[in-house]
Amino acid sequence: MEVFFYGLFMDQSILKKNDIHPSNPRKGVINNYTLTIGNRASLIPCKNERAYGIVMSVDKDAIQKLYAEPSVEDYIPEEVTITIDSNKTVTAICYNLPKTLITGTNKAYAQSLFELAKKEGFPDDYLRKIAKAAKA
Repeated sequence: MEVFFYGLFMDQSILKKNDIHPSNPRKGVINNYTLTIGNRASLIPCKNERAYGIVMSVDKDAIQKLYAEPSVEDYIPEEVTITIDSNKTVTAICYNLPKTLITGTNKAYAQSLFELAKKEGFPDDYLRKIAKAAKA
């Protein structure tokens, strides 16, 4: 199945440590969502905003097992449309934390996400948003 990752799960080495072996990674953007970083990252609907991430093909059972872990069990899968290279679109599942459950701050998480997003070459304005959360 196709899954859109936008937090630290974009790092394939983290997925592999969780016995998930992704394939076909592609950078993508989801329109009308914004990245929010509390204790962890989540995407929330927000008109005229964009969030960046990586679409990967993963085993359905393995991803369901991952999101059954206590630290991410409150995330809910939703079907989204991601724009990838050359304005092609792909339908993927995106796991998001309900807005009412987004709490706290996590500077270390935000800093790690900033480094990963920078490595992936996401746009400067997006990097600045993540960097701001790392300093909050």
